[in-house]
Amino acid sequence: MITAIVLIQVEADAIPEAAQAIADIEGVREVYSCAGDVDLVASVRVTAHEDLADLIPAKIGKVPGVLSTVTHIAFRSYSKADKESAFDIGVEGA
Repeated sequence: MITAIVLIQVEADAIPEAAQAIADIEGVREVYSCAGDVDLVASVRVTAHEDLADLIPAKIGKVPGVLSTVTHIAFRSYSKADKESAFDIGVEGA
């Protein structure tokens, strides 16, 4: 699976509707509204790089109110949950 983080600029008066429309697109896992340089941040998971080409410009980019997108492809995931679960390998439930 390929994970990408998509930074999205949206017209100010369209943020809630655009966020929900983007969240409803297949392949989009989560959408966050945020303060800062971008209006929305979306987490996307697809099976192939070609799927990103279909998803981002053809679907996310076409949502009414979306002005622009910048995509960052993730190489590796690091999280506290991943680290803690590694210690559970081979341990039977308590």
